[in-house]
Amino acid sequence: MMNRYERMPHQPVEAEVVYLDAEYRVRRPGSFVRCAVTHAPIALEELRYWNVDLQEAYATPQAKLERLRQLKAL
Repeated sequence: MMNRYERMPHQPVEAEVVYLDAEYRVRRPGSFVRCAVTHAPIALEELRYWNVDLQEAYATPQAKLERLRQLKAL
């Protein structure tokens, strides 16, 4: 049973982000972005790897390397 001061847990919302050279700017608020390689959710506070030119986020350094390998194969 909930009392009137408790909030219902809200669904996580995917953010829309603009990736810049040393930072990113949130265009549409949310709690996570998706990895371009694994499609795994990445919490914004844990976001460390992205590609400015492709405007993509990566969950791990290995995911970023995999994406670079994919691009070289094209």
